Amino acid sequence: MKTLATALAGAAFAASAIPAHANGSPFQCEPGETYVMNVMVSGVEYWFPVYEMFKQAAQQFGCETEYTGTPAYDVNQQLASFEQVLAKKPAGIMVHPMNSDPFIEPINRAVDQGIPVVTFAADSPNSKRVSYITSDNTREGTFVADAIAEAMGGEGQYAVLENPGQDNHDLRISAFINRMEENWPDMELVARAASNQDPNKAYNATLSMIQAHPELDAIWMPEANSALGAAQAVQESGKDIKIANADVNGKILDMIKEGQIFAAVNPNQGAQGYWGFMLLWMAAHPELIDPMNDHARSGFNPMGIPVLDNGFSIITADNADDFYWDAYLERRGTKGINE
Repeated sequence: MKTLATALAGAAFAASAIPAHANGSPFQCEPGETYVMNVMVSGVEYWFPVYEMFKQAAQQFGCETEYTGTPAYDVNQQLASFEQVLAKKPAGIMVHPMNSDPFIEPINRAVDQGIPVVTFAADSPNSKRVSYITSDNTREGTFVADAIAEAMGGEGQYAVLENPGQDNHDLRISAFINRMEENWPDMELVARAASNQDPNKAYNATLSMIQAHPELDAIWMPEANSALGAAQAVQESGKDIKIANADVNGKILDMIKEGQIFAAVNPNQGAQGYWGFMLLWMAAHPELIDPMNDHARSGFNPMGIPVLDNGFSIITADNADDFYWDAYLERRGTKGINE
């Protein structure tokens, strides 16, 4: 498997044989060269720091970027937005596919048209996407399971709220449950419900769980919106139930600091965006590397890096202040998603 270091070293070695741009470096975009980030539910705060660093990396190369997606949690609408991007013939597309299989054909069509595609945070592994960048969803679920079980002394009841069908969320849930079953035999799964990233559904499901299981100790969910509803239900019940979730926004951070949420696991979003652009740009410029293999004969992109792990952070009351979006933008001196 190629590593990022290998690709960068190879690119640097090959650069002397590549025509340089006006500044003497081949690592620059042509005027108007544009790279696009495409997501589902485009207003979700999770994407903002991803795009912020995607944009910064592009600016360092003199490239242009666009942020696209759909406001609705609907795979057909995201597919339509992807098609709109494809029609503009960008230099490359970084996409978070809501579901893997529906994106196989459009991703393959993009690649066949000479437009490389990198997936991030969720994958379409059977497509021709050239690279996938993500945090390790299995490690995330495993880490949180250990944290909750240890905080409970290794014994108690837990439940999960889930979002069936979104691949990265499914991995977080299955990893969490598997870790509990394998390492914490006295932790009992007593309920699970689909909240589908809807705070109202999460609120009602949590109330039902509490009523059915008065000894419930903890609830895990793979995203932030459900945590808003679950934490509200727990607070109203007066129960001491540990809420843990993946991903953060300003409200989640406030609730962590106030003790309403036990902890959150959060992918390193800025790294995801920055390295995501780098992989996409290299994939769009395969002439920068000529490895000693059969890439020319077999037709695969020599810049392909199958998987890059961008890492993750565990957020508690102790470090929550470091993850506020507004403070991040102020520190960077930028205006954010639409700058």
